[in-house]
Amino acid sequence: MQCSIVVKVVDYLDPSDRQALLSMLDMYARDPMGGAEPLPADTRLRLCDDLAKFSGAISWLAFKDGQPVGLLNALPGYSTFKARPLLNVHDIAVDPAHRGQGVGQALLTAMEGYARASGCCKVTLEVLSGNTQAQRSYQRFGFEQYSLSPETGQALFMQKWL
Repeated sequence: MQCSIVVKVVDYLDPSDRQALLSMLDMYARDPMGGAEPLPADTRLRLCDDLAKFSGAISWLAFKDGQPVGLLNALPGYSTFKARPLLNVHDIAVDPAHRGQGVGQALLTAMEGYARASGCCKVTLEVLSGNTQAQRSYQRFGFEQYSLSPETGQALFMQKWL
């Protein structure tokens, strides 16, 4: 008998939600696709309090049989071309034992419903070029690479650490 996936919005101040969020994010951080390093102790201490204070931050946890099996963290942005908010998926993580079982799709569905209800014009995310399994999942959900036209090419994600 297959147990259904339950997705809920995280209450950053609730002790059990905090523990589940940190556990799932640490699992993701330890994965090769998350950098293969545990979350630093300082991050674990501050993250939930910081997210609770960060205007518009929202997270969802996915549960199977009462156990956390997935996490999606999203942060707000704004499209100047559309003059509307957008929502950026900053982290999405699924326990390796539960991949391919619809957990990621359930998290993305919850996030999209929230984004639509919030008047967002789009949702964005980044994915490593070597993470083909996640890319296929995102494409199934309707994500595509960003470009304005074939002549200008596709957008590239860049960063500069401060």
